[in-house]
Amino acid sequence: MPVSRTAFDLAYDELRAQWPDSTDDRDIDTPYGRTRVHVYGPADGAPLVLLHGGSATGLVWFANAPALGRRHRVHAVDILGDAGRTVRGGTPLRTADDLMGWMDALLDGLGLAATHLCGHSYGAWLAVRYALHAPRRVDRLALIDPTQVFAGFRPRYLLRALPHLVRPSQARATAFLQWETAGAHPDEAWQRLYALAATVPGRKLIAGSRPRVAGLRMPVLVMLAEHSRAHDAGKVADRARKLPQSTVVVLPGATHHSLPLTAPQQLNEHLMAFLD
Repeated sequence: MPVSRTAFDLAYDELRAQWPDSTDDRDIDTPYGRTRVHVYGPADGAPLVLLHGGSATGLVWFANAPALGRRHRVHAVDILGDAGRTVRGGTPLRTADDLMGWMDALLDGLGLAATHLCGHSYGAWLAVRYALHAPRRVDRLALIDPTQVFAGFRPRYLLRALPHLVRPSQARATAFLQWETAGAHPDEAWQRLYALAATVPGRKLIAGSRPRVAGLRMPVLVMLAEHSRAHDAGKVADRARKLPQSTVVVLPGATHHSLPLTAPQQLNEHLMAFLD
């Protein structure tokens, strides 16, 4: 009997088709579950691990992978606990410390003693926590409109997000996304996947306190969305500049959720210049 495929599965495969043909989909076993990683780029390229924002899935980097994969071995992860092809199993995932254990096991499974690490939104929070947890494993750290790192969420953003968090539905998620990305026009296939992610059973992101960024010792790139409704980009930029090895860039015209999809060339150029 054929396996029933959900609307989310179909949307996931539709977006997966936008990745380069030579992309390899790997499933890495960890004590917390099997993790899906999309791998692209030369085998001898410097490793780069990409961590997506909430509901975005690792496929959100489709517009970045072709450029980043010219010189780097890109590993785009479906974060454990979020929607995607990563599946929980074994040790329960309950705390931020569990997330650190999962990341340790994931890098071990990928054969990465150290890597460049880049995260967007929730993925940036996770990347910072991991860089503080295992600094010897993170060569350079790139943060794209990081949330809950340098500043909290704007109250209005939380009020707008609340309906689709409390009573998840595709319609509510779509309305919230359209409000935050007004004028940015992210890819339609990705918008469908984002909205459907809200309806995936068992989806639960592990949250935690804001990390102590003063403890970061590696070079850090912070790229901010000029029109982010998640937080005040100006305040975040001022605080990020206090890090001893920081580079701060504001991406004109971008909104929080439209990254890293919109204006990928500009984002890619800043990121590659930083990593190289």
